[in-house]
Amino acid sequence: MRSRLPRFVASRVVGSLLILFGITLVTFVLTQAVPADPALANLGMNATEDQIQSYRAAHGLDDPLPVRFGRYLVALGHGDLGTSQHTHNPVLADLGSFVSATTELALVALLMAVVLGISFGVLSAVFRDRWPDYLLRFVSLSGISFPLFWLALVLLYLLFYKAGTFPGGGRLDPAVSAPPNRTGLYTVDALVAGDWTAFGDALRHLVLPAYVLAVSSIALLTRYTRAAVLDVIDQDYVRAARAQGLSEPTVIGRHVLRAALPAVITVVGLLFANVLAGTVLVENVFSWPGIGSYGFQAATALDLPAITGVSLFVALVYLVVNFVVDLLYGYLDPRIRVS
Repeated sequence: MRSRLPRFVASRVVGSLLILFGITLVTFVLTQAVPADPALANLGMNATEDQIQSYRAAHGLDDPLPVRFGRYLVALGHGDLGTSQHTHNPVLADLGSFVSATTELALVALLMAVVLGISFGVLSAVFRDRWPDYLLRFVSLSGISFPLFWLALVLLYLLFYKAGTFPGGGRLDPAVSAPPNRTGLYTVDALVAGDWTAFGDALRHLVLPAYVLAVSSIALLTRYTRAAVLDVIDQDYVRAARAQGLSEPTVIGRHVLRAALPAVITVVGLLFANVLAGTVLVENVFSWPGIGSYGFQAATALDLPAITGVSLFVALVYLVVNFVVDLLYGYLDPRIRVS
């Protein structure tokens, strides 16, 4: 079985590269089809016809589409995503300045979803067809049904405007200085620097947007975990573990949850995509300076290089997450490596 592991990893790498190439091609073609003239977007509406023609010639905008795509691939190979027409900065530099905020928000939201979703799913399965099961199933169904923007506005009204328990937006209060930049994650940097004031303030700013991002993921993970646990909780080896006198928490943790874990891990990888997809709305509601806000501004300004850069960044994150999930799934379930 071990001899198949390198082949398993290599097949996933090749597949991911082919998918990335396809996404790059589709993204490039779609952005070129947008009815917006990059020359006018950069030079302004008062540009003369000679200036427009000179700009188009200098940037190869009149070349055939295959030639432009080949040139774009060469630039990507050198880490060049183009220059934003809105900020006039390299798109890669813009993404680098915003990615840490989105990463911190997404990781905290995913952590909330995993801890609460798996816990609720296990409890729902253990107490199936009893009131805790009905309550948790109702909560999970409600979580899937709530629109993110509605939930965000309600929580802001109740917990920020009315109660004042949590801040309304941003990553830190204006009176709090950002910790020394090591990772770009304020909570981590504050812990490393021993700045408990900045850590507490950054954590308070994370709670509401991370929870809004995590709500639908908690609901989905609860339902999937419940189904996965119910598939194995009545198996013969589980009954044998109970017959040996093991406590119910030991049986659930050591036997049931371990058998259900591969299916749950697959869902967690898919939920990370949901978290990233929700950042555009949540970051704008909570004034969070991340990739979502940057992508929204690029879309409203028809900033094609920035839109393409954000699309490729999100696609790359999806591929990396799915690749890691595939490896974990193959490690936890060796039968997968045979395929």
